[in-house]
Amino acid sequence: MATTIARAAEDDTATAATHAARIEHVSKSFRTPTGTQLVLDDITLDVAPGEFVTLLGASGCGKSTLLNLVAGLERPTVGTISTDGRPALMFQEHALFPWLTAGRNIELALKLRGVPRPERRPEAERLLELVRLGGAHRKRIHELSGGMRQRVALARALAQDSRLLLMDEPFAALDAITRDVLHDELTRIWRETGLSVLFVTHNVREAVRLAQRVVLLSSRPGRIARQWNVDIPQPRRIEDSTVAELSVEITEQLRGEIRRHGQH
Repeated sequence: MATTIARAAEDDTATAATHAARIEHVSKSFRTPTGTQLVLDDITLDVAPGEFVTLLGASGCGKSTLLNLVAGLERPTVGTISTDGRPALMFQEHALFPWLTAGRNIELALKLRGVPRPERRPEAERLLELVRLGGAHRKRIHELSGGMRQRVALARALAQDSRLLLMDEPFAALDAITRDVLHDELTRIWRETGLSVLFVTHNVREAVRLAQRVVLLSSRPGRIARQWNVDIPQPRRIEDSTVAELSVEITEQLRGEIRRHGQH
């Protein structure tokens, strides 16, 4: 089977995309000193325009590898991936440039996108307002808390004006309260912007709180084990009984996958 990564033309006159991301029969192998390791095996998954999907699984199941494939940072060994334009990617670490201010980090992304110089400052300030960091344009990165840095990183990702936002455990290093607040903020921004989101996590409650659909990957190699549609109205709280109930069901399935593959 051919290996393909395709980006739909970013043309306002183009017909509306039928998907934000389409992953078709994708497998990924890596060469190791002892041979070839199959990390992902025959993954087929669509993300609809405006949909919020979480990828869930144990450590090492290939979640981040799959996200990197969708982002175009790596190529699949087998299969095809297409996206509606070039995705924006947000990592667990904020990856901000410490020698630039918060606003200048965002303006750099705007510059790379081709936004004219006179428009960059106002647009950076608008994006900072969107992530509730109005007035932080001149703040240095070392002056910001961990949660604030992730807000700037989110604003920088939004500056790429992508229809698809890829997020690789962006809140994993934050304390519980800050993470809870950023869950609220991400949900608000997603609903306001109509973005499609593909969000990687190993936290079951986080997956259920955020997503319209939870996709569970098995391990060694990663395959789609099961999917759940989350029909719980937003906004949700992580302590809601409906969130907890579905989380218990998914956790049991995840534990079964871990036992099946001999992980600890």
